[in-house]
Amino acid sequence: MRKLLQSQAFRIAALAFALGFLFLGLRGIWDPDEGRYTNVALHMLDSGNWIEPHRSQEIGHWTKPPLTYWAIATSIAAFGHNAWAARLPSALSYLLCIWLAWRIARRLAPGSGHQAALVYATMLLPIGVSQFITTDYLLAACETLAMWAFVEARFADDGRAQRWLLLMWAAFALAFLDKGPPGLLPLLAVIAFDIAMPRQVRPRALQWRGLLLFLAVSAPWYAAAMARNPGLLDYFLGKEVVDRVASNDFSRHGEWYGWISIYLPTLLIGTLPWTPSLLRWATALPAKLRHMRTHQGRREDAAGLLLALWLLLPLLVFCISRSRLPLYILPLFVPLAVIATRQRFAEGLPLPRWRWLLLWCACALGLQLAAARWPTHKDASAWAGAIHERVAGPVSQVEFVDDMARYGLHLHLGVDVEKLSLQPQAGARFNPEFDESVTDELRDDFDPDSLWITKQEQWPTVRDLIATQDMVAVAQGTPYQGRVLFRVRRAATSTR
Repeated sequence: MRKLLQSQAFRIAALAFALGFLFLGLRGIWDPDEGRYTNVALHMLDSGNWIEPHRSQEIGHWTKPPLTYWAIATSIAAFGHNAWAARLPSALSYLLCIWLAWRIARRLAPGSGHQAALVYATMLLPIGVSQFITTDYLLAACETLAMWAFVEARFADDGRAQRWLLLMWAAFALAFLDKGPPGLLPLLAVIAFDIAMPRQVRPRALQWRGLLLFLAVSAPWYAAAMARNPGLLDYFLGKEVVDRVASNDFSRHGEWYGWISIYLPTLLIGTLPWTPSLLRWATALPAKLRHMRTHQGRREDAAGLLLALWLLLPLLVFCISRSRLPLYILPLFVPLAVIATRQRFAEGLPLPRWRWLLLWCACALGLQLAAARWPTHKDASAWAGAIHERVAGPVSQVEFVDDMARYGLHLHLGVDVEKLSLQPQAGARFNPEFDESVTDELRDDFDPDSLWITKQEQWPTVRDLIATQDMVAVAQGTPYQGRVLFRVRRAATSTR
């Protein structure tokens, strides 16, 4: 049996590495999300300022705390300026979540650790996101590490509960450094479980030593960032927390039915091929919850209670919040994998044959390959190639005029990227939409080696605006993706 488990572990590991790494650097950086995160990380490397995230030399980027930027910047510094290195933190987070699913299932469903790891490794959403740059996978890894430590503190009889709880608080501090308050959502399950199981809880999860460790790990960056940027706390709490939860200002499916249109398909499709097991669990859940009303019922299935709380309480918050995106619920896929494994164990169902799992994984790899080869205007490497084909001479900076900035060019072209408005605008203090206006750029920061890009339908307007500054816009080659690439030169009659 030992040799069998070792062999199974080896196959799961080989499968996970193939799914997470085989096509990791095959495609270029996709804007806007991958480009934005990579761009901020590169600014940290270029400037040496690891405290204040920046999207350009002058404009800060305060939508997220810095942990993901630190991870990307460290990876690029170690492995070079390429898409593979930029995506490495996501791939490693995927592998860590697989390992943690195994460790958690060992406690909550003894004998099913390898199966839980395999279930998580082959779920469609975790596979897909493992090769995508996002804050959500590092968040999932940190939150899952915290919940594994809590599981060990409550379900292991090794006399080290206090140490496990300290690890839990350290991991939650990292989650807080990755995404702020949303990183603490699993604490709802921790607190609810401790309340539901009062006789079994020793020591308590909420303790002064754990809270001090949490502050020691997470507070220094927040304190330094706020000291350098007065008013940042109000922005964080007001714009990035309250407004995301209570309003649809970010246009992220804030309609009353938004949670149905976003999270239901993500759960049904993202958990394939294990969705049927989870549906059977959901069907039986009301009866299980009624049984857990009593202390005896909760004690008989403490593991099931914790998994249900870990899944349902954060999911409820995500549904109530009016800012909704599929990747927000990625951290819930580890408890989903353990739940699916427990459900199959309870039903006496074996895992599908390896040949069927390999066929499923081959399909998933095929989707990754198709995505990498699919032509899209979001691919910054294709933009870099188009610029090289059309533009002669050095490019010091790329200016996007009233258009989506392709920040992925910072990695693929090695230049800064800015977003300019056609007319001067009163920008917000934190995270303004535009870096500055066209006229301000020409007046204060004119660089003849800059490359400018605008939509074809805006080209006459932009050209005329530049002419009012005694300058001439000169198109470079043919348009690309409906955009005109151009340089700006001083007019022959200019006295500047």
